[in-house]
Parts: sequence; structure tokens; C-alpha cells
Amino acid sequence: MVEKVYRLARGDSKTIEKVLLDENIHYIHMILNKTEGPPVHYSNSNVYMTVVRGILSIGLDDAAPGEYPAGTLLKIPQGTKMDIKNQHDMTLELIIVKAPAPGKPKV
Repeated sequence: MVEKVYRLARGDSKTIEKVLLDENIHYIHMILNKTEGPPVHYSNSNVYMTVVRGILSIGLDDAAPGEYPAGTLLKIPQGTKMDIKNQHDMTLELIIVKAPAPGKPKV
């Protein structure tokens, strides 16, 4: 086999899994319930965020949070402040791709 196979978590329990982190991309899968989300942070690469199910509430930089339903792809530039949350009763599921892969910090 030439391919390498990865399995994503399924269900409704909170999950933040770093599925694939290599020199090309970072591929992250998140499942979030109401009021859940990662800490506010700045993107360390270009971020491509796909809403698989639910409704994403996300504040970018100092703008008011926007809401994005399943089937939406967001492209977020490197260095953007991100406040990712699920503000709805329905489970939120996201696929996040960082490309190019964030490099190691320079010392």
C-alpha cells in the first residue's frame, strides 16, 4: 500500500484531534458542543476551516462574531486572531487545514 490511512473520531463528544501534522499541512478535526471551543489564539499559518455540521460562531480579529452553517469553507490568513465557539445546541464539527504547515519557531 502506498497510502497512509487516518481515521477521524465520530460522535458528539468534545474532540480536538491533530490527525496529520507533517511538513506540508496540519489537518485538525474538531467536534464541539454548545459553549465549547479552543482558547482564543492567532493563526500560525493560513487556515482553511470547513464546517461539516452545525453552525460555527467565530470572531476574527476585533470584528463581531460571524456565523457559518455546515457546508461553508472559510479561508483565514496567517496572524488572524480567532475566537472559535459553538453557540448553538447542535453539535459543531470542523475540519481545519493549515497550509503551509506552520514552521518551527526561529530562535
